[in-house]
Amino acid sequence: MVNAGGTGSEAARHGGGVRPRVLVLRALGLGDLLAGVPALRALRRAYPGHELVLACPAELAPVAAATGAVDRVLPAAEPGRAVPRTLDWTGPPPDVAVDLHGNGPPSHRLLARLHPGRLLAFAHPGTPEVDGPPWYWYAEEHERDRWCRLLRAYGIDADPADLRLPRPDAPSPAPGAVILHPGAGAPSRCWPVERYAAVAEALRARGRRVVVTGGADEADLVARLAKLADLPDTDVFGGGLPHDRLSALVARARAVVSGDTGIAHLAIAHATPSVTLFGPVPPSRWGPPPHPRHRVLWHPGPDGDPHGRTTDPALLRITPDAVLDALDALDALDARDTPDTRHAPEEGP
Repeated sequence: MVNAGGTGSEAARHGGGVRPRVLVLRALGLGDLLAGVPALRALRRAYPGHELVLACPAELAPVAAATGAVDRVLPAAEPGRAVPRTLDWTGPPPDVAVDLHGNGPPSHRLLARLHPGRLLAFAHPGTPEVDGPPWYWYAEEHERDRWCRLLRAYGIDADPADLRLPRPDAPSPAPGAVILHPGAGAPSRCWPVERYAAVAEALRARGRRVVVTGGADEADLVARLAKLADLPDTDVFGGGLPHDRLSALVARARAVVSGDTGIAHLAIAHATPSVTLFGPVPPSRWGPPPHPRHRVLWHPGPDGDPHGRTTDPALLRITPDAVLDALDALDALDARDTPDTRHAPEEGP
């Protein structure tokens, strides 16, 4: 593949030895950032002499740093996954701007207003001035594959399987526990809390430690699950754990059970066994790479609304027994692997 760096000429444009910069727009959530790790690392390799600046929510800065690909976060976010209205960019225009946020005019124009030396983005008829790849957005394409395909069209080699994060140094607040995470970005992706409670009760009856986690705005949901499952306060981690603690908790967990949300991607990044409950969006678009360590539960059917206000019918078809069966399968796999080999980098995702 051709190296797209071009660092010599771009550095010369700045004079005085100022480091050239790559600006990447992905102002979305935790799962979106982790799904974009292969593309970010590909850009890091392609532009080794540049400062790589990621426009994303400020709270994701520790995650961005853990990827080893990002030098600095430019805080950027809007409610509802919208494109930011502005970017607080200072200094000379970016030498390269990369749209990993979307494929339409709002994100294209946001970056174009900064007058980058080069803009990497998918083509769109609404922005004919953007000279992107001659094929457009494929709705059925997996998120990791989509952004790697974009970069390959520009001659940048990208590996969708390059997902792993380094194991955190911080100790886990609950090593060996099964994590239940009932929340998600929208109610349509939330499995009923009563079913999570049934799973928790069954696991505790088997002698497993069960903990529950939730984001900063999910305190009520976490408290409800904890009450239904009669969990002690020591096993309740609501209110949004800081990244270092959440990462350590996930990395050293026995398994993670969740819907299609950020913690599922964090389990993939740390090679932690996971059971992910899908609906309304199929795992072919957001699911883990094929591996026995990661189990997906999904009942095929018509696509639903990933931002809907009620639980999607596909999720309602998943039973607590199905989740327990998937965890049993992971236990059988775990019996053949030690924790050290389970986290060995040569095993893949």
